[in-house]
Amino acid sequence: MHRARPPEQPRREAAVSRSGRDSTARTHTALTLLALLLLLLAAAPPASAADTKPGVKLSRPQAGKGGDITVSGSGWRPDTLLMMLICGQAAPDRGVIGGTNSCANADGRAVTTDAKGSFSKKMPVAEPPKPCPCVVHVATVTGEAAAVDAPFTVAGHPTAPLPQPAAGGKLAVLAATRLEGDSGILVFFGAPPSRRLEFTVGNLGSAPVKDPVFHVGTSHGVFAPQWEEQQWRGTIAPGQKMQVKLPVQLSAGAHGDYRVSVKYGTKVLVEQPWGVGRPWGVTLFWLLLAVVVPAAVFRIGMAVVDRVRPQGNGRHRTARLPRLRRGAQPSAVPRGTTTTTAALPWFTPDSAPSENRSTTKGHS
Repeated sequence: MHRARPPEQPRREAAVSRSGRDSTARTHTALTLLALLLLLLAAAPPASAADTKPGVKLSRPQAGKGGDITVSGSGWRPDTLLMMLICGQAAPDRGVIGGTNSCANADGRAVTTDAKGSFSKKMPVAEPPKPCPCVVHVATVTGEAAAVDAPFTVAGHPTAPLPQPAAGGKLAVLAATRLEGDSGILVFFGAPPSRRLEFTVGNLGSAPVKDPVFHVGTSHGVFAPQWEEQQWRGTIAPGQKMQVKLPVQLSAGAHGDYRVSVKYGTKVLVEQPWGVGRPWGVTLFWLLLAVVVPAAVFRIGMAVVDRVRPQGNGRHRTARLPRLRRGAQPSAVPRGTTTTTAALPWFTPDSAPSENRSTTKGHS
């Protein structure tokens, strides 16, 4: 006889089937989420050197004059030219107070970062013109400005406390700077280029600033700027902002990439790039001079040669008859020359006397 199937068996099989389908669905969902996560990670851009802050490390924190240290860095822009200087009267939190005039510029070193924004180079230890505390100042030469100061001690160099910031009025730049003005036609021929630097400053201090004195400097390449004092006439009250206009002029014949800097007190307020074109008029003048002067010398030389050259020495010149003085007899005519005798004015061919023609004189 066939045994009857218990009623609980189909329910168990159905439950097992449903649990298997739920497990498969959860597995598919997990795999889908994992694939999406991998795609998002692959699509995310890698962290670039611009997202990280530049840093500098020194092989030794202290060294004496005549020694050397190795300066290494990371996090800089790739393929960027940097300048390394040992500066006095500086600190990492306040920067180089006196600007690059406080640095040993003659013993600085230039270095270019690699494709990853890193570098490592050895530089000599020199005494800066200002007393310590000192730093190794690393800054970009071209492009976006970036600088890092690493503390360093020059053994045997004098030390002095940093100057305290002036109390009262405090100026800060509130808007972007710009260079206004045009170059005249004379700049094309080497005249000094000039512009007007305009920027807006605000007084963030508690006291008014009257007739502030700014230091304006221009630099070319890796050289330090040459500062010049310029006084701006006016008073800036606390919380007030004013537009400042300062004239800037370069030397005659200047061309290339320049940087204009403005400093108030010990703080650099403005750094503005300035590209100056080459004065091609000077080149054109020298080219014309190189053509005109030789041509003039040649013409003068030919005139002198024609003046001092003897007459009648040419091989193909026609022989000239010598001139006769009044009353002198003509000499023999050289062979090969032809002469023509002019007819006397009182005779004609018909009336000239002839030997064969008879005359009536003496005949009756």
